[in-house]
Amino acid sequence: MPASVTLPRLTWGDPASGRRALLVHGLGSTAALMWRFGVALAAEGWCAQAVDLRGHGRAPRALDYSIPAYAADVAATHPPAGGAWDLVIGHSLGGAAVVLASARHPRWARRLVLVDPAIHLSDHDRDVVRRSQEESFADPTVDAVRAGHPHWHPQDIELKALSAQQASRWAVEQTSAQNPEWDVRDAAAALSTPTHIIGADPAVYSIFTGALAAEVLANPVITMSVVAGAGHSPHRDKPDDTMARLKEALA
Repeated sequence: MPASVTLPRLTWGDPASGRRALLVHGLGSTAALMWRFGVALAAEGWCAQAVDLRGHGRAPRALDYSIPAYAADVAATHPPAGGAWDLVIGHSLGGAAVVLASARHPRWARRLVLVDPAIHLSDHDRDVVRRSQEESFADPTVDAVRAGHPHWHPQDIELKALSAQQASRWAVEQTSAQNPEWDVRDAAAALSTPTHIIGADPAVYSIFTGALAAEVLANPVITMSVVAGAGHSPHRDKPDDTMARLKEALA
C-alpha cells in the first residue's frame, strides 16, 4: 500500500468504552458529517471516532489520491488503546477505502457497515459525482446547500457547506482522475469480516444497486438493507430510518 498519513479525529461517547467504532466519510465531506452515527453509537454506549480523509477537512494534503492511498490511511488508524475496531462504518468513498483496508488486513475490524459504498462506479455515476462536487465548490455556502437539500437537519446543512470550504478542490478532482478504474469488487469478494450494507433507494439515487449489488452480495459474509426514500447519503436524507438499519445490523 502507499505511504499513509495520520488522520485527525472527532470523538463521540466515553473514550473508556469497551466498544470502539471508526467512522469514515465520503468524497468532499468531513469527519463532522458522520455526526449522526457518532451520536447514535454514543447513546448505545460506544466510543465512536470519525476521521477526516486525506485532502479533506483538517487532514494532511498529499499527491496520491488513489483508493489504495485512502485505504492505507484508514488501515493505519487504530483505536487509542490498540487492537481491532469493533465496528467500522464507511460511506461512499469511505466505504471503498474500508473494503480495501479490511480485505488486506482482516484483523483490523471485527464488523463493517458500508453506507451506499462506492465499490464500483459506472461512467454515469462518475459523471453524477463530478457534477455534484463541481456544484459544491462553485457555491460552498449554507444557502446553496439548503436550497438543494431543504429537508436536511440544520447541522448537516452547515457542515456540508463547511466541508466544501475546507476540502482541497484539487484533491477531490484528483480522486476521480487518479482512479480511472474505480473498482474494489475483488476486495469485496475477498472480505472475511461480517459486513452489512445500508443502501440508498434506487428510485431516488444509489451508486450500489442492481447487478453490482447482486455480485457483491454473493459473498456470504455480506448482507444488505435499503433505506426507502433516501438518496446517496441516507444518514442525511432519512437519518432515523438509517439509524434503525444500523441498530438492526448490530443487534
